[in-house]
Amino acid sequence: MNDTSSEPHHGPHDGPPDAEARRRTLDSGVASKDCDAEPIHIPGGIQPHGYLLALSDDLCIVQASDNLASLTNAPVEALLDQPVDALLGADGAKRIAHAATHIALDDAPLYVGAIESTQQQRFDVTMHRHDGTLIVEMESAAATGEAFASMYPLVRTFARGLQDAGTVQELAELAVREGRAITRFGHVMLYSFDEEGRSHVLAEDRDTDYASFLHQFFPASDIPRQARALYLKNRIRLVANVNYTPARLVPPINPLTGQPTDLTYATLRSFSPVHLEYMRNMNTHASMSVSIVVLGKLWGLISCHDHDARLVPFNTRVAVEHLGHMLSLQIEAKEERAEGEYLAGLRCTMGRLIGGMGEHENFVAGLRAVPNDVLNFARSAGAAIVMNDQITLMGATPDQDTVRDLTHWLAENTTGVWATDSLAREWPPAKAHIDKACGVLAVPVSQIFCNYLLWFRPELMQPIKWAGEPLKITNAEGASAPRTNFLPWLETVRGHSALWRPGELEIAQELRGALLNIVLRRAEERAELATELARANKELEAFSYSVSHDLRAPLRHIAGYGDLLREMEGDRMSKKSRRFLNNMLDSARFAGTLVDDLLTFSQMGRAALRPAPVDLGQIVRALVQEFEERHRRGKSSG
Repeated sequence: MNDTSSEPHHGPHDGPPDAEARRRTLDSGVASKDCDAEPIHIPGGIQPHGYLLALSDDLCIVQASDNLASLTNAPVEALLDQPVDALLGADGAKRIAHAATHIALDDAPLYVGAIESTQQQRFDVTMHRHDGTLIVEMESAAATGEAFASMYPLVRTFARGLQDAGTVQELAELAVREGRAITRFGHVMLYSFDEEGRSHVLAEDRDTDYASFLHQFFPASDIPRQARALYLKNRIRLVANVNYTPARLVPPINPLTGQPTDLTYATLRSFSPVHLEYMRNMNTHASMSVSIVVLGKLWGLISCHDHDARLVPFNTRVAVEHLGHMLSLQIEAKEERAEGEYLAGLRCTMGRLIGGMGEHENFVAGLRAVPNDVLNFARSAGAAIVMNDQITLMGATPDQDTVRDLTHWLAENTTGVWATDSLAREWPPAKAHIDKACGVLAVPVSQIFCNYLLWFRPELMQPIKWAGEPLKITNAEGASAPRTNFLPWLETVRGHSALWRPGELEIAQELRGALLNIVLRRAEERAELATELARANKELEAFSYSVSHDLRAPLRHIAGYGDLLREMEGDRMSKKSRRFLNNMLDSARFAGTLVDDLLTFSQMGRAALRPAPVDLGQIVRALVQEFEERHRRGKSSG
């Protein structure tokens, strides 16, 4: 976790018994590498309240848990290479053979039923196939009846309440209440995982002698990455007695694979010694966890704890697992509905933005006209429009120079719609503007130019109450050790804005597509107008050429005949007539010059325009001279 400042925890911090031999550092919320690397899926043994067999395809026992010796009163090695009916009888072997042949068992444990062993003991038997091995698990069954017979009475109240729960929080409270009623554990919690792997306790139901963890956080290192991966694959796990001695698999290497048997999907799988020590540190002697899976991802867990050892009957576990499935579906439905409603609201806002842009000559003017919708679109405190190096700011934003520098960085380092809740972590200059631009959503509106729509969110200082100081404890050799203290401990997280929701990024992508369409449409309109203007210019050029050509002939005739008239009759004409004739000839020649200039102007579209200096004084002097001559002529004629 970045940029954190911590307040004192509530109550004394009890150090670990061997504190002098341990190093303790603040946990960033990411599981330690050595915990992540622990091969918890191949523990080499199981919990001793049940038995396990590994079978070949011909249903011969190739591996068995060593506690079977107490059941058969013979060394477990005596079972190896024997057909499975040597332990489960002909009827049990027949049922297992049928399941292995006709039912898909890959990574999907199947309840085969209650089977009586050759020792006249009744077992609930499940089996699955994984890594090329058939794995059979056996647990003592109830005296009579099948495991599913009492499942409905256990979950019917919960099933009824699902329809009445209006929110995820209400579902969580219902789940812990009914989960505790079914399992009889002393403390039942429901927590969800966040993006960093931390778990947040949403609801709990407990006896008064259990510490409350309601609304507290557990660091990600408490449940390492590979443990969360197993929770996604195997939906229910039980530790019946934290002080159990594992029943080892014999032989330790599976003859079929040449590797330790992968117990990912085995209910009886033995747990990591680190996890068991963690349970003891919490004064928990029995625990059961049920996965909540939403849209294929581990959303959270129902976690049951008890101060005493507790062997949960098989039928109760089936009921709780069913409860977890129903809860997962309900959470998924409610979250999808809430997200759908939120997306619908965003699309309405986007519709108003697009409508506003369509009413103006360019989209920047359209966005300026609806500043509230611009800010509400991304639930932001500030926004910026950067178009052709012109910047428009709305609400609380950094200054224009900072926004301009940010867009240049975005253009060089990001593609498409991009968002972060900690801009300073990606772009250090943002540290000076954390109160306005801690988080940013960037939407490029050009694939060539540095044009962007930006939304800014301020820093959101978030107080977190941890279930114990989030320390990573290591021993002298550097190996991880479990935490020992779970007293509430407060921490204030800084340097982050409110997270950008996936729906916001999705709608931002849609807005970008709409903007690009608007820009493309305007470009097409301008191209069409340019084509029309080019056509009109060509027509004007042709018309100008025709007019100039048609006017040249009569003007030349006027000038020619005028010259002839002046030459032939000039001596016999009065001064006034000669003046009129001269004026007519000057006007005709001037009109010819204008026609030539018109033709030249009509052809300027094909020639470069070059500015040239003009002597305005010369023009003024020419006009003055002309009027002076006219004035003198008028006086002489008068």
